[in-house]
Amino acid sequence: MIRVALADDHELVRMGLRALIDREDDMEVAGEAGSGLEAIRLLQRVRPDILLLDIRMPGIDGLETLRRIQADPAIAGTRVIVVTTFEIDRYVFTALQAGAAGFILKDTAPEELARAVRVVAAGDSLLSPSVTRRVVALFAQQSAFDPTLDLSLDELTDREREMVAWAATGASNEEIAAAHFVSPATVRTHIGRAMVKLGAHSRAQLVVIAVRAGLTVDR
Repeated sequence: MIRVALADDHELVRMGLRALIDREDDMEVAGEAGSGLEAIRLLQRVRPDILLLDIRMPGIDGLETLRRIQADPAIAGTRVIVVTTFEIDRYVFTALQAGAAGFILKDTAPEELARAVRVVAAGDSLLSPSVTRRVVALFAQQSAFDPTLDLSLDELTDREREMVAWAATGASNEEIAAAHFVSPATVRTHIGRAMVKLGAHSRAQLVVIAVRAGLTVDR
């Protein structure tokens, strides 16, 4: 059973998310919070698998909440999906950089939200192609190639670099596996090793590193 916590300052939104989660046989709502500080206390108390986190909340916002979660070893293992009405570049990038495992909009179809929870709970990241394109475009506009990060990629094997480059397109393990005629488990292993070598806490952070280092492929 996937245990999901909800953090949003609007009770109506939480009610909607709870209804969506409760109708799934393999999920349950572990608790709710109406602010960032409440969300942190909730995680410390119930230790859910997934946190659905709003960006704009009173007190500390979702981005600062995410940073504090990542900084606390006791709760950093909770995987966070940012759920917001705002598809703005700086929110996307900052959330991914801060350690979010996924980023979806509140008008996402119910079945897509459920899929997002399952994907992230399984250890993958949820980066839709549209979000990935925004991250890539943002860095292209800023000429944000970072040579120090490029040097850090030298620790990767050729196969790991190839898998990371494909991950940076927003492709899932299954899609990468199909493109290279290997198993999803093999892809997961290569990407997992790359994350350890590069110090990425999530697949989303790995994508940010790859984009900053100029490591991408055309699909």
